[in-house]
Amino acid sequence: MVERVIATDVALDLINLLVERHGPVMFHQSGGCCDGSSPMCYPQGDLMLGEQDILLGEIGSAPFYIHKSQYDYWKHTQLIIDVVDGRGGMFSLEGVEGKRFLTRSRIFTQEEQQELNIGY
Repeated sequence: MVERVIATDVALDLINLLVERHGPVMFHQSGGCCDGSSPMCYPQGDLMLGEQDILLGEIGSAPFYIHKSQYDYWKHTQLIIDVVDGRGGMFSLEGVEGKRFLTRSRIFTQEEQQELNIGY
């Protein structure tokens, strides 16, 4: 089964640390504004989800959401959540750790697109 969102081992380690410190967490792929397009990590339930938010999958134990308008741009790619040094979004939990989550991506193969029922 092809996953739409995955995380690197470094990202999974950071997620586990954040869960230890804050309890269950969730992610939302930001679509711009002050934090650009980055994965934002919140305590689970702190972000009010709307009808246009789509559950893309889970990374670690954390659900990962994306707004439909962002999904339309990213639907042909697998999102790969990674971690780099530096401060990210001011509202995302990892900022105080001196790290930030980063979205990398790769285009699904034709076989994967067929499995996911994605058409051009």
